[in-house]
Amino acid sequence: MNRCVAILPAGGFGTRFGTGRPKQFTLLCGQMLLVHAIHSLLQDPRVETVYVVLASGQYDELAWNQWQGRVRPLANAGETRADTVLNALDALHSELGPHDWVLVHDAARPCLSRIALVRLLDTVMADAVGGLLAVPVADTLKRQDDNGHVFETVSRDALWAAQTPQMFRYGLLHQALRQFRSHTDESSAMEAMGYAPLLVMGESTNIKVTYPNDLLLAEGVLTARKTLQETP
Repeated sequence: MNRCVAILPAGGFGTRFGTGRPKQFTLLCGQMLLVHAIHSLLQDPRVETVYVVLASGQYDELAWNQWQGRVRPLANAGETRADTVLNALDALHSELGPHDWVLVHDAARPCLSRIALVRLLDTVMADAVGGLLAVPVADTLKRQDDNGHVFETVSRDALWAAQTPQMFRYGLLHQALRQFRSHTDESSAMEAMGYAPLLVMGESTNIKVTYPNDLLLAEGVLTARKTLQETP
């Protein structure tokens, strides 16, 4: 059976977040965003190891022994997300085979549910290439002109908003990122190679914390989920 590991690019500085501290180390419900993201990936035992890719000097932000070897740091973050993921794939070259699975997840997505993770793994495991969590676009979309006014309304038919984790075969993802580093997510690099990744239904609660106000939404999701779990 092919192995399955996860990569968490966590070396960014969160310039859009507007604070002096990288957002992945911001506290949410008493824990760092990054820790929530790690725990979310550990919800399924099929994910053997979570590799957290950090910038130099960030190693001491976490107590690594709390995960008993199932979470491992890599101190080789790059300038961009694609560079960071590629550096991690390079570092794992001797550990993974071309058909092993790699899940790439955002360090600032703390609300990934076990249900969504299991659905992704169950759906994609049988595919030759891979796929990603995504949700159909629900809002009406507007394209602006050069002056900030509405230029046109864009049809949302067949449009999906990409989420993470994104899950691909190690060999294909490694090749794609080596050739197409400028793409903003792993799926777009795979698409540039001519592949058509599977779209797996995600959840609207799997939000990415980009701005400080997003912490309120994430806190609401996690608090509600904990309440439901504790309800007899």
